[in-house]
Amino acid sequence: MGTYAASKSGLIGLVQCLSVEHGPNGVRVNAILPGGTKTPMTGDFSDNPETESTIAGFHALKRMADPNEIANAAVFLASQDSSFVTGTAMLVDGGNSITKV
Repeated sequence: MGTYAASKSGLIGLVQCLSVEHGPNGVRVNAILPGGTKTPMTGDFSDNPETESTIAGFHALKRMADPNEIANAAVFLASQDSSFVTGTAMLVDGGNSITKV
């Protein structure tokens, strides 16, 4: 977990620096920090509902995200609705990060 935490912190720092450096040129830089998402990469949990339940339990919402839920965050950040949003790390993790406390 140390390597993962260091790389995620580095990513957040990079987003913040890039947003400061490129903001004057009208470039917004943000990151999406997703939680567990049901994709082909995570595999098919229909064979092992116990594994899916365990992973879902890591999230405050007690489920994994549908890929469209993560995509909606990206669409928001790419839209004019977020025209004053830059340098942020948007949590789209179903409460995963708050269940680690």
